[in-house]
Amino acid sequence: MKVHELRPPAGSTRPRRRVGRGIGGKGGKTAGRGTKGQGARDTIPMGFEGGQLPLMQRIPKLRGFKNPFRVEYAPVNVGDLTAVEGDTVDLAALVAAGLVRKGALVKILGGGELTRPVRVEAHAFSKSAEAAITGAGGSITVVPLPFGNGRPPAKGNALTNR
Repeated sequence: MKVHELRPPAGSTRPRRRVGRGIGGKGGKTAGRGTKGQGARDTIPMGFEGGQLPLMQRIPKLRGFKNPFRVEYAPVNVGDLTAVEGDTVDLAALVAAGLVRKGALVKILGGGELTRPVRVEAHAFSKSAEAAITGAGGSITVVPLPFGNGRPPAKGNALTNR
């Protein structure tokens, strides 16, 4: 049996009721619309509430604010740096270890403990991470952001980015 040979069981599907085609086929005369009134005449717009201000107009249009210039960092804890081999932990080493994706902005956070001195390169460091790395005898290097010191490029239209 093939997909194009499949059919619904006999009698399970019935033809659509065609109202307003005379009294022979059920749904003649008023065609299921009742008698008189707005609903019996022309079509009513979807969401129409009889002259009351519709729900879609009562609800405020825009709520909150989404900053299109927000800089999002991929977080890496200090404790995760022990998984990286070698004494230098740079962006390529973090990607190779599977801690961040390629091209992500990296921020080192202070979670966990560091037992060996390492030289860490990242885009940003928390104060606790900085203290943990230097306390273990390592050093930090802040990598400049790819878009410079100004604002990052906007992520699409601020009104449609919801």
